[in-house]
Amino acid sequence: MSKRPDSHRDPSLTAATRAELLLREMTLEEKCHQLVSVMPWTLVRADGSDSGELEGWLGHPPGHVAGLIVDTPAKLAQLVGSIQRQAVERTRLGIPVLFHQEALSGFLAGGHMAFPTGTGLAATWSPDLVQDMTELIRAQMIRTGVRHALSPVMDVALDPRWGRVHETYGEDPYLSAALSVAFTRGLQGDDLARGVIATGKHFLGYALPIGGSNTSAYEGGARWTRDLFAYPFEAAIQLAGLRSVMNSYADVDGIPVGVSREVLTDLLRGVLGFDGFISSDYTTLEQVVDRQRVAADAGEAACLAISAGLDVELPKPYAYGQVLAQQVEEGKADVRDVDTSVLRVLKAKFELGLFENPYPVEHIDVTAVAAEGTELSHELARRSVVLAKNDGILPLTPGTLNVAVIGPHANAARLQFPTYTYASWREATDAVTRGELGNMLGAEDVTTSWYKAMFEPVDPEAFVHERFEARSISEEIAGFAQQVRSEQGSTLTRPLEQEAIDRAVDIARESDVVVLALGGGSLWFTGERTEGEASDTADISLPAAQTRVAEAVAATGKRLVVVLVQGRAYALPEVVQNASAIVMAPYGGPFGPQAIAEVLFGVTNPSGKLPYSIPRHSGQVPVYHHQKAGSGYRNPLPPNVTQHYLDLEATPLLPFAHGLSYTDFDLDALSHDSRIDTDGTARITVTVTNTGPVTGATVVQLYVRVNTKGLTRPAQQLAGFSRIELPRGESRRITFRLAAAQLGYTNLARDFAVEPAGVDFFLGFDSDDRRVEGAFDLAGKPRVLTSADRAFLSDVEIENV
Repeated sequence: MSKRPDSHRDPSLTAATRAELLLREMTLEEKCHQLVSVMPWTLVRADGSDSGELEGWLGHPPGHVAGLIVDTPAKLAQLVGSIQRQAVERTRLGIPVLFHQEALSGFLAGGHMAFPTGTGLAATWSPDLVQDMTELIRAQMIRTGVRHALSPVMDVALDPRWGRVHETYGEDPYLSAALSVAFTRGLQGDDLARGVIATGKHFLGYALPIGGSNTSAYEGGARWTRDLFAYPFEAAIQLAGLRSVMNSYADVDGIPVGVSREVLTDLLRGVLGFDGFISSDYTTLEQVVDRQRVAADAGEAACLAISAGLDVELPKPYAYGQVLAQQVEEGKADVRDVDTSVLRVLKAKFELGLFENPYPVEHIDVTAVAAEGTELSHELARRSVVLAKNDGILPLTPGTLNVAVIGPHANAARLQFPTYTYASWREATDAVTRGELGNMLGAEDVTTSWYKAMFEPVDPEAFVHERFEARSISEEIAGFAQQVRSEQGSTLTRPLEQEAIDRAVDIARESDVVVLALGGGSLWFTGERTEGEASDTADISLPAAQTRVAEAVAATGKRLVVVLVQGRAYALPEVVQNASAIVMAPYGGPFGPQAIAEVLFGVTNPSGKLPYSIPRHSGQVPVYHHQKAGSGYRNPLPPNVTQHYLDLEATPLLPFAHGLSYTDFDLDALSHDSRIDTDGTARITVTVTNTGPVTGATVVQLYVRVNTKGLTRPAQQLAGFSRIELPRGESRRITFRLAAAQLGYTNLARDFAVEPAGVDFFLGFDSDDRRVEGAFDLAGKPRVLTSADRAFLSDVEIENV
């Protein structure tokens, strides 16, 4: 094809210029279809040959392809190549399509490594390893020709009733920002031509729905929305150049986000400085019509969305494409809005280098790819395990104990693979082919036939054993104990016959120690579960069936070690709270059970820290460490009142960032600046020492309170952290450099500013550990900050003592 100097095919021109040149050549229908995605079976059959619908699409080809998940990377590359050749070689303009896929816990495609879920990654407090993970995912996705990831989840999750907490990085905006930036940097790289587009989701307020019920309205005020929930998104935009954002299903101030210009254009673009493209969450515009009832039909939804700034409709056309083109022709939608969105999409494709290199690699070593990331996944799983309580029973002595492993997680390796992992996805697709489940897109005959052609039914437990070499908790403990016996006792949520409990009690009596393997499970719209998408709970207590088993076992008098596998906080019964030890582990992927066993037997010294608070009772929620001064458990008690509730303390059972070790650490020798200007940086230095008997790792955390005038601020907010490993007896000097621009907020005038104030701070090993405390003055003139002026993450320096 021509590469004349004024052609969009001239690679020496900027991506923006090339997009402008290509736009001039496009018809209205071609433009509107660049803004839609289609399912792969619309274009190809399972063998890669043309589908029966293809000819109808070649005249106005889609810009995006959704849902192409197959069993091996080689098969994926073959189908991506087939579809890409249709677009590049058989359409008028030869515009490559952009394939997207999930990457929350690894590339969601058969034959690739799985990693811990979002709250598991957060429990590691290791942005460096998260970036290593997404650098690997980037290489895997590029290899197969998939250049757009619908990850990470940047929602700040305050309500554990919401079923999708495990996809997030927990309750804290700073920790979420640090991991979101790392994830985005690793995925996109320094040059998008060698990168994959990351998508921050779900903008905005999605993780705080009314009643904890998924997709319900969000009712936060403008300041809270801007200052807290937007923080991870804004940090990823400014520090990592985030190139795509996905809207929330929720309403914000009464308007569904997918059609809210106030949120998508005024806030996201105008205030936060985003300049990429916005992808709709799946079926957003159908929901605008059918669920939220703010549009009468698809055409009306299209007009609202395109004028709001929603660029791309996923996963298939409903309101964009031909419907949007008709709205423009009838004068109901502005073609200039269409052009703006098309330019954003085309610019991204040019930045990715798709016009020069549209195809996946020709040969993939399936065996080698499957092994990629093995040690990284294992290390992330190790670091994600949290030791919540220990009366000295742990670590257990290897090779000497008769251990009873009891509970629904005892022999269930598959429960380590939550939604947005390939194993969980296979379980859901098998349900589709059996006719037990529609699917995320609505039941379709073609979906079932496609899946039947692509996949053989599998037993979920056998699948993770064979594909990932995953072993259950009891199997992993057997590698350390003298003898292991196991019983289920109950399912996740249902009691079994009395005989099942009797068998559990019998093996408990004959053991030296009992490991109760309890917790939750996350699945996609189907099967027994306690968490997951559209899987919310009014009562976050550990299910009663599990509590019943635990109480029966505890009655034997044997010492109990409780292992809780969970993606969010559960309110714990007394029998669990009274156990000799409590270990909390996330859905850890293939190495989750091994990481748990290694902690139990002292092979790994635990270093995980909770990314959320553990409430005492469901009635407390939401409870989180950065509640505002004078609110929740940060509210001073009146005279002669001993607790906030008549029947319960308001404090969490376990605070945010809690996590014990088999060694001890201390902080001392604090030094810090006493005064900085509003354009300055505060230096805060402390010495951390391993005072215990063995090498270990901990996370030194900096919390601040900014005492501003006229507005209630958080009682405390995380402002920095550093994970550090120390041999016994050794010390390190840690310096946090905290820019005044990190302390900005939306002030009384509704400007985002940093203003003179007294700043209190403390350093410790969790959000309630005020090990050392100090204060400094923030002085000088108020500074109004643009998003580009802000600081988001403090700098940390570590020196030998």
